Amino acid sequence: MSRLNLDDFSDLIERPDSGTRRDAEERRERLTVPPGALGRLDELGEWLSAAQGAVPVRPVERPRVVLFAGDHGVAGLDVSGRPAGGTYELVRAVLDGSSPVAVLARRTGVPVRVVDAGVDCDPELLPADVVRHRVRRGSGRIDVEDALTPEEAEQAVRLGMAVADEEADSGTDLVVLGDLSVGGTTPASTLIAALCGTDASVVTGRGGAGIDDLAWMRKCAAIRDALRRARPVLGDQLELLAAVGGADLAATTGFLLQSAVRRMPVILDGVVSAACALVAQRAAFRAPDWWLAGQVSGEPAQAKALDRMALNPLLDHGVTVGEGTGALLALPLVQAAAAFAAELPEKPLPEQRPADED
Repeated sequence: MSRLNLDDFSDLIERPDSGTRRDAEERRERLTVPPGALGRLDELGEWLSAAQGAVPVRPVERPRVVLFAGDHGVAGLDVSGRPAGGTYELVRAVLDGSSPVAVLARRTGVPVRVVDAGVDCDPELLPADVVRHRVRRGSGRIDVEDALTPEEAEQAVRLGMAVADEEADSGTDLVVLGDLSVGGTTPASTLIAALCGTDASVVTGRGGAGIDDLAWMRKCAAIRDALRRARPVLGDQLELLAAVGGADLAATTGFLLQSAVRRMPVILDGVVSAACALVAQRAAFRAPDWWLAGQVSGEPAQAKALDRMALNPLLDHGVTVGEGTGALLALPLVQAAAAFAAELPEKPLPEQRPADED
């Protein structure tokens, strides 16, 4: 198998159809509801129409939540509000239906798929369909060692690509993307700082579970040390993911790129998906045209990444729980935009006077 080159995605990914978008905009002008009265929902409907290549836009009927899971060695430095190696409990809560995203998904009727890319637990503890793609148990401590070997990084990216193909082939028409990880915001913030050329203190946040000031300082120091290891490999996205990413982050990056190839829209959740999106954008500059930012997570690194990609979040409700919850909360807005664009009536055409009346 030849070595994967993420730069090849630049030639594979096309933008959503601009001609279809113009047709959707023209149709919007003809609706009975005045232009601008629906606010940003007009823009969402037109974006979705271009992504689908259809006017009027089709309803979003087969969305799916996809969550990539993994542990991170850097969590052993007490940089997270959860104990190191605790991703298994997060995965178990989703599978048992007791986590926030599981509750919301059950209420909205959206299926949830969990993909174990690097959870640090015995594989027998998880269902076979969750664990079958695992790359390794946990990821290395990025402040002092690589998260993955180059071979593992490629395996993880290919895993994400395969999951995207499976979803597209099964008829999924929009993905709500999230993560399940302990310590994941630290490598995510490192990737964003490296790609945006900023210092550790600018991107260090409190994480989904919240941390005190001492933990924040430990996290900032870990990101600073990881940045020293990241900067020499900025020219190669796979090497960057191997050095300071993780199996779940590499898989998410591959998923985002292949989803864009397959013209499958994605709603991003928090800082982890934003970091992976930024890596993917580095490989293929058109890829962000296929994504929406679901929500503001409160992480400063997420804000920097979304600004770099010119993605404006749909919601700002202070939801920091992660797991794709904020992105799933944004899904009804997208579905409403599609319904308005497709189902609102057009204004009647003006009656034509007979020529002999002129």
